[in-house]
Amino acid sequence: MEIISGNPYEEEGNIRTFYSNVATDDLVWHRDGEDRKITVVEGEAWQFQFNGSLPIELREGKELMIPKNMYHRIIKGKTKLVLQIEKI
Repeated sequence: MEIISGNPYEEEGNIRTFYSNVATDDLVWHRDGEDRKITVVEGEAWQFQFNGSLPIELREGKELMIPKNMYHRIIKGKTKLVLQIEKI
């Protein structure tokens, strides 16, 4: 897997791909400097978690709004995870 700028994913335009062989330790808590909307394009058994909340299953078609500066993380699944990310 190629890591772009220290991140555990590949990125092409607004599409981000996480592979099933990513190290769990690479999926760290982080926050972004802008609001984002993510849409799950594909993936099985991956989860998303906001700080202080229980994980949410990421299913195909699921949309999430991530407010800027809110800590969050991705939890590794079984297949590759493909996300469409829109900065708002």
